[in-house]
Amino acid sequence: MSETPMNTLQYRFDGPEDAPVLILGPSLGTTWHMWDRQIPELTKQWRVFRFDLPGHGGAPAHPAPSVGELVARLLATLDAVGVQRFGYAGCALGGAVGLELALRRPERLASLALVAASPRFGTADEFRQRGVIVRTNGLDPIARTSPDRWFTGGFAAAQPAITEWAVQMVRTTDPGCYIAACEALAGFDVRSELGRVGVPTLVLVGSDDQVTGPAEARTLVAGIPDARLAVVPGASHLVPVEQPAAVTDLLVRHFSTAWQQPYDTGQTALPATPVRPAVAAPPQVVPVAEIAPFVPAQPLGPPDRYQSGLKVRREVLGDAHVDQELAQADEFSGDFQEFMTRYAWGEIWDRPGLDRRTRSCVTLTALIAGGHLEDLALHVRAALRNGLTPHEIREVLLQAAVYCGVPAASRAFRVAQQVVREETTPAE
Repeated sequence: MSETPMNTLQYRFDGPEDAPVLILGPSLGTTWHMWDRQIPELTKQWRVFRFDLPGHGGAPAHPAPSVGELVARLLATLDAVGVQRFGYAGCALGGAVGLELALRRPERLASLALVAASPRFGTADEFRQRGVIVRTNGLDPIARTSPDRWFTGGFAAAQPAITEWAVQMVRTTDPGCYIAACEALAGFDVRSELGRVGVPTLVLVGSDDQVTGPAEARTLVAGIPDARLAVVPGASHLVPVEQPAAVTDLLVRHFSTAWQQPYDTGQTALPATPVRPAVAAPPQVVPVAEIAPFVPAQPLGPPDRYQSGLKVRREVLGDAHVDQELAQADEFSGDFQEFMTRYAWGEIWDRPGLDRRTRSCVTLTALIAGGHLEDLALHVRAALRNGLTPHEIREVLLQAAVYCGVPAASRAFRVAQQVVREETTPAE
């Protein structure tokens, strides 16, 4: 166990100190205990390192809004305990961390297993919508439906104690950290980069996984040069929990084979403080620190306001709306769409002077004042995505009633009321 600064993660070790290190990464809404059934067998060969996501499992609630930030915190944690090279197995969001490691810091990674993972998890809209649900209703609706996403119906019925454990695990997660993790998944997309994953990779998926199923697994296998697919029958999303023996066997076989290389990998765990005298290993075998290759700085050019604006526009309004608007553009209206993306979203919405919550408040008030109710529903949805709660939107509309007039605010309340109901009602 560990004390956890803001730039690191809560972690634990199991297994012999002199064994190679194998890291197990958790899924969104779970804790390191999702891997408990694998530990007895894995620790026969490896020193197993498990970590909790921020705000999960009692970990300090320091939100990490991107997969890259999670990777940075994981590496800072490993640096602090002296682990240089390691194998890595991650489930779902934990798998995204593994992919990011393989792409950004390949020198640290000896072998990889991706469990219930995908190069892109659903759509950004889906995860930002989940964030709106949690911000409005708390985690209870997500917790109550998590067994349906994680387990097959037969397993959930036969294992009520595990099902209740799953519900409580989500329910006790910090809501802000859960929302940040949803944002991390919304922004994760490495489909175009899979060919650069250069380590032996096992892609493991449950046959009945409806979240990231066999189709996503085959996408990973098709894109990663040295990847193998394992489909576990009778398992859904949390396959390590539902079929622990099968997953354990697959991991043991993969990591045992992947590390039998004709060259030394540098795989080791370096204790923070030596516990006994030892002959120092040659630095080329066990590097304490490695110098990254020099990369010359690229000259800075003018920012691409269209691309930055398109990114902001998608994050605020959602992919579905933006895709529809761009698809409908033709020779007559295309220039206007480019103007809006470049100027409104790339120049104004992307300015650092106001945060997006404040810009949403200003936008709602301006639309009410101008009588532009045809755009109000869109921007009420955007306000929810930008972090405003229904209570705060109500306050903006009440403020507008004073300065824009009661009739305008009355019409605005009808529009906003319908949008809030649609966006914040959990799916059954």
